Amino acid sequence: MTSPLKIAAPVALLLLAAAAGAKPYCGEITNAFGPYDYRDPPDNSLYMVEHAHYTEEVAAGVKGNTGSIGGDLDYTLRVFPNHVKALTTMAAVAARSKVNKLAGANYPVECYFERAVRFKPDDALAWGAYGKYLYGIGQAERAMPMLQKAYDMAPDNASVNYNLGIAYFRAKQYDLAVKHAKAAYQHDFPLDGLRNMLVGARKWDGKVDPLPAKEGAGDNKEDAAPKEQPETAAR
Repeated sequence: MTSPLKIAAPVALLLLAAAAGAKPYCGEITNAFGPYDYRDPPDNSLYMVEHAHYTEEVAAGVKGNTGSIGGDLDYTLRVFPNHVKALTTMAAVAARSKVNKLAGANYPVECYFERAVRFKPDDALAWGAYGKYLYGIGQAERAMPMLQKAYDMAPDNASVNYNLGIAYFRAKQYDLAVKHAKAAYQHDFPLDGLRNMLVGARKWDGKVDPLPAKEGAGDNKEDAAPKEQPETAAR
């Protein structure tokens, strides 16, 4: 599916620079410990980093644990560049503080998103988080291709569909907003913001049909029984 908006010049230049091997403005992705893929961390590595640097208070943006919030988030994101929850916290704290670089951080906020997708360009949720961040700071033209890219990579992800639906609603592309809202809620997205926006604008009745049953489901008791799924980190 092609995005209705063209990729903005700054993004195109960034991609061209990366292809040419130019040294990135946002620093090399190296670290004494890591970097590691947040989706598949080595044994105990994620626990060790989060226990020291991404505690509940850091995640909530209340205070740092080993120093400043910015320093703890920076450390977390240097070890796990695509740690989507830490990226979200970084963006939220910066927005609340009305700054584009947190005290104690090595880079401006956007750099951490750029580093995430440069480190793991196959991570749909990292692209989605980047697009959501850009949209939140008023850069919709740059955000939409990233949100669309996230959807192309993970069309069944509830969070990806929700954020893309919000963007389409604000662009007044209501049919597409409804499409992605339905997908988000079919996959149990927990927040009703997008639904309420569309219902309030009289663009949707808020009803969601259940996902169609998979072919062959229920043919025998073993297939019909729910299978335990591996626990994954919430994004």
